[in-house]
Amino acid sequence: MANQTNDNAAQKAYKQLQGKHETQRPVLKNCLRAFLVGGIICAIGQAVMYFYIYFFNFTEQTAGNPTTATMVFFALLLTGFGVYDRLAQFGGAGSAVPVTGFGNAVISAAIEHRSEGYVLGVGGNIFKLAGSVIVFGVFSAFVVALIKTIFIQLGG
Repeated sequence: MANQTNDNAAQKAYKQLQGKHETQRPVLKNCLRAFLVGGIICAIGQAVMYFYIYFFNFTEQTAGNPTTATMVFFALLLTGFGVYDRLAQFGGAGSAVPVTGFGNAVISAAIEHRSEGYVLGVGGNIFKLAGSVIVFGVFSAFVVALIKTIFIQLGG
C-alpha cells in the first residue's frame, strides 16, 4: 500500500514537471486560422461551381462532380509546387478537411515514393492514406443506403 502511495506521488510530481515544461498552444489562433483557410478553400470551390453552372450549363445538382475534380486537381498542382504544404502549415485542419486535403494526401504519397519507380513506388504507395478514406467512405455510404432502404420499406 505504501508503495502505491509513493507511485501516485511520483506520478503527480512528474505531471507537474511536465506541465511546467510543456509549450502552450495558441488554440484560439489555430482555430481562427483553420476557419479562415477552410473558408477560403470552400469559397474558391463555390466560385468553381458557379463557373461550371454559368459557362458549361450545369445545374446545381450536376456541377458538384466536376467541381470536386477541379478542386482536387488544384490541390495536386499546389502540392507539386510546394505551396499546399505551406498553406497546411498555416491553416492546419482548415486545409485538411476539405476535399483538397484528400488530393494533397494522394499526391504527397506519390511524390514521396517516386524514387522507387512508377509501379512499385508511386503505384504501390499512392493510396496508402487515401485508400482507407475511400474504403470507409464507400462502406459508410453502403450503411446509410441500407438504413434508408429499410426505413422506406417499413414506411411504404
